[in-house]
Amino acid sequence: MATLLDPTAHIVSTVGRVILVGAGPGALDLLTVRAVAALKQADVVVHDGLIDPRVLDLAPAAAQRISVAKQRARHTLPQDAINALLVAHAKTGAIVVRLKGGDPFIFGRGGEEVEAVRAAGLPVEIIPGVSAALGCAAEAMLPLTHRDHSSAVSFVAGQCKGLADQDWSGLAGKGRTLVIYMGVATATDIADKLMRDGVAPDMPVAVLERGTLDGHRAIRTLLADLGQMVEREKVASPAIIVVGEVVNLSDAEDKLGRWARIAESVA
Repeated sequence: MATLLDPTAHIVSTVGRVILVGAGPGALDLLTVRAVAALKQADVVVHDGLIDPRVLDLAPAAAQRISVAKQRARHTLPQDAINALLVAHAKTGAIVVRLKGGDPFIFGRGGEEVEAVRAAGLPVEIIPGVSAALGCAAEAMLPLTHRDHSSAVSFVAGQCKGLADQDWSGLAGKGRTLVIYMGVATATDIADKLMRDGVAPDMPVAVLERGTLDGHRAIRTLLADLGQMVEREKVASPAIIVVGEVVNLSDAEDKLGRWARIAESVA
């Protein structure tokens, strides 16, 4: 049985395999014990961007490190090529660690990579990570569920094809929390979409920028002001957006209230 004293006990000893590892939201000390154990035995590390260099340093010095960083509208490698890369290295007998920000199965395309590795007849393992939603919300003291305010939480991607056609009805509103990944660039469109779906314009919304990383900040406003706040505050990725009454319980700075106070003082 695997224990904290023996973090490698669960790992299959088969030579030539792929291990999908969640690196968490950014902070080194949010890696799991199992993730550290996998990195220490890696022959090849295929990693996302924004991975702390100290995390990569956990792999042996001789391990090959390959960046497949993705940015909006510009990928180092398309997903099919990443899949082929994992398979090719594993077929040489290497232990391949696919290191992903957050959790592999939450907007990490982990499912696609598992399918590709299995189709090649190779063993694959998943090591979960702390998702950005959980890590960033915890840092901002923002409970995604709360008995008095929210009994449901949903995760969606804000940067995707056909955003206007995505059916988010019922995901946001009273008694619910909506967490939006990759939504900074489309924040105005997201606010408009939610309000068209019937979410109140004065629904609290928070933006959690660079959560668990240096320079992190948590700011909040009302849904109708979301796009304008992102522009005013020059919010940059990585960031997540949280929509729901639970936002009022957080430590996020009330940016709309600040501007209202400034306006009152000038009047």
